[in-house]
Amino acid sequence: MKAGAQRAILAVDPGTGKCGVAVVSEGGEVLSRAVVEPSGLWRVLRELTEEHLPAAAAVGDRTGSEAVWREVHNACQARAIPVHKVEEHRSTQQGRLRYWRENPRRGWRRLLPAAWLTPPEAFDDWVAVVLAERWLAAPEEAEATQAGG
Repeated sequence: MKAGAQRAILAVDPGTGKCGVAVVSEGGEVLSRAVVEPSGLWRVLRELTEEHLPAAAAVGDRTGSEAVWREVHNACQARAIPVHKVEEHRSTQQGRLRYWRENPRRGWRRLLPAAWLTPPEAFDDWVAVVLAERWLAAPEEAEATQAGG
């Protein structure tokens, strides 16, 4: 982490076919985001924990979460980063809206509500941003497991 930088939260939206990953500062700035296949998750987690030295990790609690939880836990264990489960209810819908807010609709898409549209690319990374923001808003509500514990 760079001198003077805010602490960061690593968040993962688990899935069986792809996972969203994001690093968000405590101030809410999105520092990094990616959509990765589960087979490449370990490498991405290792790179992000080295680059950003997150204060905590947040993992969604639904689809594919157990296998992803183990990956995140293992990646965070060496750095003693606590890992938390975060409620995923409606996070996909919120991630879709966040995608459209950050990538304004053009042409005919502007005529329809964002909630009706499916983004033209995977937006799991924006779902991970939503999960990080949820944890930042109420960290005491997340289920925690200390890495290594």
